[in-house]
Parts: sequence; structure tokens; C-alpha cells
Amino acid sequence: MKKLITVLTVFSIVLAGCTSSNKFVKSDDKTLVANDTIRIANDELEYEVIIIDGGFNSWFAAYARPRSYYSQQYLEARNRIWVQEWNARARQPETYNSSLFEMQIDYQNNIDYGYEVNYMLYNYLTYFQLTNNIKLGGFAARL
Repeated sequence: MKKLITVLTVFSIVLAGCTSSNKFVKSDDKTLVANDTIRIANDELEYEVIIIDGGFNSWFAAYARPRSYYSQQYLEARNRIWVQEWNARARQPETYNSSLFEMQIDYQNNIDYGYEVNYMLYNYLTYFQLTNNIKLGGFAARL
């Protein structure tokens, strides 16, 4: 079953069923980049993360820990808590900045999205918190 997870703000993350697109340029590590877009695909699980953000590419290159630095369990634990808080804020546009939390993220705890999807979602949520000086959930984002 394919799932769609979208967060539309000035930044955007999409976790969706894999589709092909000719506007991306393929690199060695399955990271596809076009302008300010990063696409990470897990073809076996039929999920992908698409991040569209003018500052994320450079932040990711400069600050993200290397792959395999974190365990998948660590990434999933942080993502669950941060996504839960993100969704709570998206449901309350009168209380929280609706231009930052436009849509909910459909991140389901019972689905194994794989390492790459969790890694990119974790890094984006870390970037989002640090650049916007926002704390999502019980763990402060840090480098």
C-alpha cells in the first residue's frame, strides 16, 4: 500500500508512494536533487521523502551527521515524537503559525519506512527546529 505524507509550508516534505519524475537528477546514493529539492526513495517499501526548501540542501551538507551515525530505532523514536507535536500544531492554526504548520505529516508508527526515509525526515525536522527556533516535543534538536 502506498502512503502520502505531506507538509506544505515555506518548506515541504512529502512522504509518498514512489513515482518517477524526469525533473530530478540522479546521484550515487539515491538522493535526487533539482534546484532546492531532495528526493530519497525506498523502492522496496514504496515510500519516498521529498524536501523542498531553499536552505535545507546547504544546511544538510554542512551539519547533518553521516549516515549510520544514528540507529534506525533512534531516528524513529525522535521522528514519532516530533511528528506528533508537528501534527498537534497543524491542527491548531489559530494558536501556531499556520504558514509553518500548513498540513499534518502522516507518519505511522507501525510502518517501517526504512533507514533513508527516517534519516531524511529526522534531519529535516532538526533543521526546521533549529532555523525557526522551535522545539517540537520532548527532545530538543541539536547538532
